[in-house]
Amino acid sequence: VQLVESGGASVQAGGSLRLSCVVSGLPFDDYAIGWFRQAPGKEREGVSWIESSEDSAVYADSVRGRFTISSDNAKNTVYLQMNSLKTEDTAVYYCAAGLLTQWVLFGPVDYWGQGTQVTVSS
Repeated sequence: VQLVESGGASVQAGGSLRLSCVVSGLPFDDYAIGWFRQAPGKEREGVSWIESSEDSAVYADSVRGRFTISSDNAKNTVYLQMNSLKTEDTAVYYCAAGLLTQWVLFGPVDYWGQGTQVTVSS
């Protein structure tokens, strides 16, 4: 199983980024695919997740209205479009997958990606 993130970069506040997570080795429709982030000195937190088979998504309060999660089932890829970025969005962003039959809010996570750095400067 592999979850490979890409798209992290350094941007100024107010800017946008799109992260991608390519998932391989597991049945895409059976898993919730989510994005988490971890800022320096802080715990990892859930950002958003999607159930691709029903195109339903959940967002953390801190990103709702600014971030949009989507999936391309043909490419086994999940995207996180991040708009109106704030300095507090600076973190390493991780893609994660967990079985839908067990998933509640943001877990439990069965697989993690390696992370991609997002830095937002003022």
